[in-house]
Amino acid sequence: MPDRRQPDPSTEDNPFAAPPEGRPDQPWQPRQPQRPQDGGGGPGGGPTDPAPGGPARWDPTDPVQRRARYALLSGMWGFFFGIFGIPSVGLLLGALAMYWGISALRGRPATEADPGGLAALGPAARPQRAAAVSGLVTASLALLLAATSYGLQLAYKDFYVCRDDALTRTAELECNTLLPDNAIGKILKVQR
Repeated sequence: MPDRRQPDPSTEDNPFAAPPEGRPDQPWQPRQPQRPQDGGGGPGGGPTDPAPGGPARWDPTDPVQRRARYALLSGMWGFFFGIFGIPSVGLLLGALAMYWGISALRGRPATEADPGGLAALGPAARPQRAAAVSGLVTASLALLLAATSYGLQLAYKDFYVCRDDALTRTAELECNTLLPDNAIGKILKVQR
């Protein structure tokens, strides 16, 4: 029959396509997730048994994974607060990120029989390890920014006190004489 179409292979998996000819309509049913055939994941695919070679699943009950994510987030926000000129918050978040990043990387197991932490995940721990290391890097930058800010305020204390005590714009401009004639003095200088 030349007017009859062959089934299109792209519609075989289409839940909205009409059923093939001669097959009765069926009520809608949700699809069952297809599991890989290589034995990865158990029934339900829980977070405690990640597929070998696959990415590690986020398990909010695992303290090591939580600390790795916390290290990344607090290090990033500590860096942003340091950039935006709020060094006290940047210092706090940087210190927390350092603590969480180091404790996530160490991830000592509770007992030798039951390895815990990132070592228990094996190669699937790569995302958590990357998050912990990134948290340590951003925490280091946040702590560096906070230390630089506090160091400048300590080294040029006379300038900062003069600028904060100035009541007029002219008095504030006079404080520029307390700065050295170098790049740091040009950066800190009160602009007209």
